This record gives sequence, C-alpha cells and structure tokens, in this order.
Amino acid sequence: MSVSLLGDGVFLVALAWQVYALSNAPTALGAVGIAMTVPTITCLLIGGAVSDRHDRRRIMFAADCVRGLLLAGLAALSVAGVLTLAELIGVAMVYGAATAFFDPASDALVPELLPDDLLAQANSLDQLIRPVALRLAGPALGGILVGVLGVAGALDIDAATFAVSAGALLAMSPARQVRAQGGRSVAREIGTGLRYVRSHAWLWATLISAAVAYLLFMGPTEVLLPFIVKNRLHAGAGDLGLIFGAGGLGSLACALFVGQVGLPRRTITFIYLVWTLATLAVAGYGLATGLWGLMLASVAFNTLETAGTIGWMTAKQRHVPASLLGRVSSLDWLISIGLLPVSYALTGPVSAALGLRATLVGAGLLGAAVTFAPLRLTPVDGKKRYVSEAL
Repeated sequence: MSVSLLGDGVFLVALAWQVYALSNAPTALGAVGIAMTVPTITCLLIGGAVSDRHDRRRIMFAADCVRGLLLAGLAALSVAGVLTLAELIGVAMVYGAATAFFDPASDALVPELLPDDLLAQANSLDQLIRPVALRLAGPALGGILVGVLGVAGALDIDAATFAVSAGALLAMSPARQVRAQGGRSVAREIGTGLRYVRSHAWLWATLISAAVAYLLFMGPTEVLLPFIVKNRLHAGAGDLGLIFGAGGLGSLACALFVGQVGLPRRTITFIYLVWTLATLAVAGYGLATGLWGLMLASVAFNTLETAGTIGWMTAKQRHVPASLLGRVSSLDWLISIGLLPVSYALTGPVSAALGLRATLVGAGLLGAAVTFAPLRLTPVDGKKRYVSEAL
C-alpha cells in the first residue's frame, strides 16, 4: 500500500498533465474525473459482494494487474504520440471499475491478517501512510518525474508500483477466511448486505449521516478554499500547499498518537464526537481572515477526521462478520463518494447566492448537526439503547 499510494500520488499529477496536453481545457479534466468516478460508484456494491465470496487477495491482485497494465498501455500510447482524449477516458473508466473491486476487498482483508487487539494500530498505520504517500510525497515525486521523464515515464513508474503491490499480495498467506454462502446470485448477496446494515443502527445511522454531511461540506471545502486563497487572500499555489500540508501533518500526528495509546472503550461515541468537531472546523475556513487561520482550520479538520476514521475502520472490522465485511465496506465507500458530484454541482450556485464565507460556515454548522444527531438515535429494534451504546 505504501508503494502503491505513492504511485497514486504520481498519477494525480501525470494524469492532469496528460489531459491538458491533449485538450487545454478544465472541462476535459472534469470529463476524465467523471469517467473514473462513475464506474467506481456503479461497481462498488458488486465489488463488495465478490470480495465476500472469493479470496480477497486474488481480487486485489487482479485489480492491481488490470490497473498496472492499463497505465503501461497508456504510457505506450503517450510516448508514441497517438493517445487521444477518448482513449484516455476509456482507460479511466476501466481503471475506476477495477478500483471498485480493490477497495472493499482491501478493507475486509485486514481482520484476516491480524488479531483483534491489533486492528486499531493497523488502521492507525494506514492513516499514517496514506497522507504521506498520497498527499505529500506522491504529488511531489510526480512533479519531478513528469519534468524529468515526461508523462509516459511517470505513468510507467506508477504501473510498476502496482506490480510491487501485486507481489506483496502473492507473498501473503490466507488466514481466517470466512466466505459468503456459495450458489447465490451477486444481487441476492448485495441484498443480504443491505439488510444487515439496515438491521444495525450504528451502521445505517452513521452511513446516512455521513452521506448528508459529505454532501454539505465536501464541495464547499474543495472548491471554495482554493478560490479564497487565490482571490480573497491574493496568495499563490504554494500557500494553498501550506494549508493542505498543515492538515497532512495533523493527520500524521493523530495517527501516531492513536497507534500508541489506542482507542477509547466507547468507540462509537468517540467517532461521532470527533467527526462532529471536524465538521465544525469547516466553518473555520469561512471565519478565517488570513493564511494562519486557514492552516489552523486545516489542522483541526484533518486531525479530528483521521481520529474518527481510525475508530470507524476498527469498529467495522471488529463487529461486522467477516463474511459480510466486504459488502459493508463497499456501502461505506459508496456513501463516501456517491454524492460528491452533487456537492460539487451545488457549491457554485449556493456560494453565488449566499457568499463564500457564509457557505463554508453554514456547511460546517449544518454538517456538524447532522453528524452529531445519530448519537442520540434509538436503534430500530425498539430497545431503549442509543447508537453509542450499541458497541
């Protein structure tokens, strides 16, 4: 994962550079992003069901091979000078579909490899590696590789990182595998996963509140923050990088801390509280009047978001049956990214009507209220217990 995520960071830079070389228009990059995201959203539930029926290592291995070969082919077309935007979009679609099979299997594989008492540390390590490789080192390396080797060379390097990931998967030994019942259709097994989530309040309440919260704040954060830096503070790309980098450092510090001290006993309560505070930090982007204020808001948001994510991943792995974990994880991924296009689409009109800062403050306050609400929700089984008491 460390090497593969580093390659993903390289890919972000190489892909953008290649798209603008083919068509120097933001709409072209947007089209490629949609082409990659829609197949991922469409195939996630299928990927989760498949990961519960078959060896998760083999599914991840196949997804790595597909994506690595796609990037190698893309590099060959690029260096030959025959690559077209239509071909790039086609590659992006298959790449996104393969990712939909890899991610749920990756989440569900962890409890097969580790005992229960090491899951929190493992998820902390995941959250330590991810910002370093994907947000910091990967894009920086991508810029260097594109400058030195060109886009094709950077894509070849990324393809090689998938080979490293595939090799690591081959080196693993299967352990504690519990699979879904055979002989059933994928559609029925998806239905089984949905029914399981619906029957457990701590799962469905968290997924619904997360979907609404992401709808409220993800678009405003990712679209309006760069605009404020450039047009209100009259700062440059380097200053935007400082804001993102400060948040990445906060994530690292949080992951190290949780990895050392572990999680509180009331895990679900902890998750809701830190995620509520993280969403409130979005309002800080709107209230800040200078670069330092934006950096502090970024540190607060990313630190608290990481703490909640470690708790959430650990809770799923500890309490969801292994035979259902792939499907539950696929639903989690689907909720996380499914409404992002809608959030992006609404950000422009809402900010034009309310103003940039009011939109960010409103997104933070409303998102925090939505995130906190399930903490006092009575489970669907009618028992006098709250969601926070379910675990």
